[in-house]
Amino acid sequence: MSSPLWTLDEILAATGARVGGGFAQATGASIDTRTLEPGDLYFAIKGDVHDGHDFVAAALEKGAAAAVVSEDKAPAFKESDRLIIVPDVLEAMRQLGRAARRRTNAKIVAITGSVGKTGTKEAMRLALARQGATHASVASYNNHWGVPLTLSRMPCETAFGVFEIGMNHAYEILPLTGMVRPHVAVITTVEPVHIEFFPSLWGIADAKGEIFSGLEPGGTAVINRDNAYFERMRAHATASPAGRVVTFGEHEAADIRAHRIIVKPDHSIVDATIFGQPLTYRIGTAGRHIALNSLSVLAASHALGADLALVALSFAELKPPVGRGERTMLALGDDEALLIDESYNANPASMRAAFANLGAVELGRGARRIAVLGDMKELGETGPRLHAELAEAVEANRIDLLFAAGPLMQNLVDALPKAKVAAHAETSAELVEAVCAAVRPGDAITVKGSLSMKMALVVKALKERYGASPTANALKG
Repeated sequence: MSSPLWTLDEILAATGARVGGGFAQATGASIDTRTLEPGDLYFAIKGDVHDGHDFVAAALEKGAAAAVVSEDKAPAFKESDRLIIVPDVLEAMRQLGRAARRRTNAKIVAITGSVGKTGTKEAMRLALARQGATHASVASYNNHWGVPLTLSRMPCETAFGVFEIGMNHAYEILPLTGMVRPHVAVITTVEPVHIEFFPSLWGIADAKGEIFSGLEPGGTAVINRDNAYFERMRAHATASPAGRVVTFGEHEAADIRAHRIIVKPDHSIVDATIFGQPLTYRIGTAGRHIALNSLSVLAASHALGADLALVALSFAELKPPVGRGERTMLALGDDEALLIDESYNANPASMRAAFANLGAVELGRGARRIAVLGDMKELGETGPRLHAELAEAVEANRIDLLFAAGPLMQNLVDALPKAKVAAHAETSAELVEAVCAAVRPGDAITVKGSLSMKMALVVKALKERYGASPTANALKG
């Protein structure tokens, strides 16, 4: 059996809970019965759609060590002796997360930014895992429940902790960074994401700058030197407990500077200097934005005292996750087409990055670059303009054909030559058949849109229609 993540005494000390007699220890923590493992502590939190208390019986039947339930719901489970009873389940998870942070000697990194949080977190996890036991956020667990859950899952013996912290309103990052208490805090960039909820981009910069408030005294703030809001972010850093500010980017004053970035269809090469010392490395996935974010990983690793040679070597193993640039070959008889799955989410900056990656794919004679796009949400009154302005990037990256879903995408459709627009529909589901029928041998297809547009339906349909095999060398140049 695995060593316990939490003992009964530790849980009592952290939460002050009432505990049934059938519980002694837990080897993990979960809020979802679909992924729960035997021995997990199940937190019955109330979400936007479901109340976790409705799944307590299923969690216990699946082998949960115990279920954390609220006082007012506990009578419904009086037959079980594997209960941890608390006034508020989410607050109990926060308390356990804070206890995990207090007991560890791990070096902690927290990452936020309008774009690139999850990819940078994964690169950071990969880099540090070569140098010690590393614990990191799963998927995009970066919100009011994802951060405390990740903390509560952190083993005592962890050497490095990597936490992603997100927001879509002001003052959401403050309590989360206060729980994580990072030694290094990174802002990848500030872009017009969730702008609907802010008066301006200055407001987004201020909200991202909240991450520095949780820094351990003397910690390091890592900031994108190329960003237009650099000075605003630096002001937040210098007003925080940070003892040092480290910058990255292509700017001549950046501490970690890229002098040359070569983007290939399936990888990138970076020539950089780290405080003046040269370093060249290969990244196992394509994208200029990924290359730039790798500089922030080097900056954070340097601040932690990690071996930068090992960090640079780890980048060669970096692969894009599902929905965030995963590349798949579709079988069309004896030929193939390339599918780039960017369906997880979208904003103006990530759209342009996706177009650049599609533009970098070298095609054979007669093959086409196809973009299947869904609306970008939470842009407020700027939404129509920001969609229309994508036309320039579509043209610049030699995209031949557009399929568009959603009312906001009408603005992009109207800004493009009619010959480029294959179809426009209200939903992604309405595009599925047309996209599948349009694919020809040698084509490269990118699918992207905000999560609520369900662009993954198109990805799923293409894979089911043509079969799919992940590839690291798809359509090499």
